[in-house]
Amino acid sequence: MIKRRQVLQLGAGLLAGPALGWSSKVNSAGHTNATLIQRPIPSSGELLPVIGMGTSRTFDTGGDADSLAALDEVLAAFLAGKGTVIDSSPMYGNAESRVGDLVRAMPEKPSLFAATKVWTTGREAGIAQMKQSARRMAVDRFDLIAVHNLVDWRTQLATLKEWKAEGKVRYIGITTSHGRDHAQFLQIMRDEPLDFVQFSYNIDNRVAEQELLPLARDRGIATMINRPYQRGSLFAKSGNRELPGFARDLGCSSWGQFYLKFILAHPAVTCIIPASSRVKHMRDNMGANFGPVPDASARDEMLRFYQSL
Repeated sequence: MIKRRQVLQLGAGLLAGPALGWSSKVNSAGHTNATLIQRPIPSSGELLPVIGMGTSRTFDTGGDADSLAALDEVLAAFLAGKGTVIDSSPMYGNAESRVGDLVRAMPEKPSLFAATKVWTTGREAGIAQMKQSARRMAVDRFDLIAVHNLVDWRTQLATLKEWKAEGKVRYIGITTSHGRDHAQFLQIMRDEPLDFVQFSYNIDNRVAEQELLPLARDRGIATMINRPYQRGSLFAKSGNRELPGFARDLGCSSWGQFYLKFILAHPAVTCIIPASSRVKHMRDNMGANFGPVPDASARDEMLRFYQSL
């Protein structure tokens, strides 16, 4: 019986990325013949592995040796699965600091696509917060900074546009999360020169299909997807049920991969950022970084099966 807790063997090596001048060598057995799934950032054409890592809640821990050792294993599993995109925020407590602690402790710093957010009001406060985030996460220049949940978005986005023009950040964007009104978010997408947007989307919450994903496609904006498992409620529905037979043809060995591959089947999705503090779940997540992507027909079949549970 296929369960979420099953451990997968993950890919060898680490995809070299553009971020921050970091470089790394991480070796692990498995997935040597599987195809790494990558999607382009529309504004540049730069390719990203489709499975990234969120840090909300999961990396908000103390800086004690036991906590760091546990998170180090999680990060190692992420890197072994050829992940590069790590997303954080000053809203997430100690998460940025824990990422930085782990990176600084590595003999060879990994090649990551480092993303965070600005979450405050006022120009000077925003600048101070972004500089603090860079110190916490041990980066020289962020790949992506987004205005978190549109807090003082006009002020912060104006600064981000200046920073991008000056080469202080590579990409800029805005974020929202589950249950929020999307009207203002959509208008900003129409009016502003954004590289990225981040929002919630999963097999049980498909509101983003109505306007967010189509507009991102039409405007050439990369999408970063949060809450892919609806805070774990998807697993409560699928439970210990067997995966459908067709899931094997899609490269899915677990329900977690089934849910991630469903999201990837939408062509406007660029990257998904599931968060986990458990090594076996991270390894399972990274299994969705490889293999086939469902076509429209397979995606419809996945949805019908899920709705029948």
